[in-house]
Amino acid sequence: MLKYILFCFMLIPLASSWSFVLNSLLVLSFLWVIQAHHHFFIFNLGAVLGVDNISYIMILLSIWIAVLIMYASQAIYKSNQFPMLFVCFNVILCLVLMFTFSARDLLLFYVSFESSLIPTLIMIIGWGYQPERIQAGVYMLFYTLSASLPLLVSLMSLYNQGGSLIMEISPKVESYTFISLIWYFASVFAFLVKLPMYFCHLWLPKAHVEAPVAGSMVLAGVLLKLGGYGLIRILPFFLKINKNMVWLWFTLGVVGGVLVSILCLRQTDMKSLIAYSSVAHMGLVLVGIMLCSGWGLSGSVVIMVGHGLCSSGLFYLSNIVYSRTSSRSLLINKGLLVVMPSIGLWWFLLSAGNMAAPPTINLLGEINLLSSIVSWDKSTILGLVLLSFISASYTIYLFSSSQHGVFFNSYYSYCSGKTQEFLTLFLHWLPLNIFILKSSFMLFV
Repeated sequence: MLKYILFCFMLIPLASSWSFVLNSLLVLSFLWVIQAHHHFFIFNLGAVLGVDNISYIMILLSIWIAVLIMYASQAIYKSNQFPMLFVCFNVILCLVLMFTFSARDLLLFYVSFESSLIPTLIMIIGWGYQPERIQAGVYMLFYTLSASLPLLVSLMSLYNQGGSLIMEISPKVESYTFISLIWYFASVFAFLVKLPMYFCHLWLPKAHVEAPVAGSMVLAGVLLKLGGYGLIRILPFFLKINKNMVWLWFTLGVVGGVLVSILCLRQTDMKSLIAYSSVAHMGLVLVGIMLCSGWGLSGSVVIMVGHGLCSSGLFYLSNIVYSRTSSRSLLINKGLLVVMPSIGLWWFLLSAGNMAAPPTINLLGEINLLSSIVSWDKSTILGLVLLSFISASYTIYLFSSSQHGVFFNSYYSYCSGKTQEFLTLFLHWLPLNIFILKSSFMLFV
């Protein structure tokens, strides 16, 4: 594990060479793929670093998104908007995420988890488009920090009780008292904000809309997954309490997902619609993780990976449209199928992935999740049907509104698509559809 972290660390002084860092991250992702073992539990376990199935998948996703960010942000390099600093923060963020997903010590995990906020904040404020990016950055900062302080207190209490914060040997909280209930909520709240759960999601649309394409891609691709990953790691300490709280998380996840999906149908901003759709998807992931079942865990991890690739691709598509028309409004960007037919194909493929059409891994994840939730309580099927239907509705609304209709007659002539854009979109789409052939390494049942 350490050799990969050192490899990534050595790229920071070389940030002046955009193409070298890009190719090095690409090589790193392939080296990481070679390490795959079907039946490994933990390999390269040191004092505080080690990788199991879930960590392996998340680190692979982090490196791959870092590569795609550099492909998608060529405009920063061409217009000379501090490209060296941009590459530097991208590599630092990738490094921090590798530490976060491989940490076996809860305190190191907490420090790395919080450290990921800094490069993301700099990306949003430094390379964002509108003056409102300052407000969006402050929203994200205060939401995350205010929720993470109770988590730190909780970890200190856990250390005080058992004398260790190593995940495998830390003590479990077996009692079901009022104090342990507060302890449980203090532990999971930071991850619910990062996920984000409904009621804690207001920072996400603001951050997405004001962020540059790289900020949106890293937020959708990796940082939302930190919340789900943190819940997977922290819940084994509170299994007895969590068992009695599943009804609460189901209500917040599914009902919140339905409300946010209805809100998506009223959006006129492309990035805002895609950002709100992330909240709806993560609501289902929340329920799957909180069930603490094999099917639920497998479905949640698959959905997190699928959503990371699909949502990141949709944000890149919206940026392609914005770079041509200087607008993200669905009221202006109509009839794009006429003026950008090649890009219309990628809109269709990624929109199909967003509503879990075969053969994407999103379909596999949703089947696992729906099976696990219905097996917990059959009366939940109504809410799940409603959520699935409205999720498909807003995806069709996004595709049909942008691709069909009469195009805006103030358009100037412009390029309908570049090879570099097609390559970036293909690298989003390929793993989203190819992993279905080898899905066993993402399933834990």
